[in-house]
Amino acid sequence: MFNESEFLFSQTDGIVVSACPVLIDEEKSKNDECFLWGYYLCIENNSSRKISLLGKNWKITDDKGNSFSDDTCGFKGEIPELEPGECFEYTSTAPVAAANAVFYGSCRIKTEGQDFAQEVKIPTFCLSADKQKHMLVH
Repeated sequence: MFNESEFLFSQTDGIVVSACPVLIDEEKSKNDECFLWGYYLCIENNSSRKISLLGKNWKITDDKGNSFSDDTCGFKGEIPELEPGECFEYTSTAPVAAANAVFYGSCRIKTEGQDFAQEVKIPTFCLSADKQKHMLVH
């Protein structure tokens, strides 16, 4: 479902986050369009310490000025822990009411032995229905 050539990567202190969006469905009504996007994230712990994935702060802003935010604890009710060399994969969907939008934000992690959480940036990626209509998944 996800095209490897479309993956984007970011790295913060040995934590690598890869991301890829895919247009799953497009619905048209008389006045509006709604695009259902799927996205895949992989968080890799390439550091020398165990980390806990405490939550996320993701935003989607479309070309009509609408904004959606997901600032929640954990990932689907869990707080994954990753030993050095381990990764965590996460998939979800997001409905967007415009043909073009941008997805950006961060994950909150806590490194073993530290008293504070830090933000690890996820790659910013575009959700462009015009570019992906030929790759619609049914």
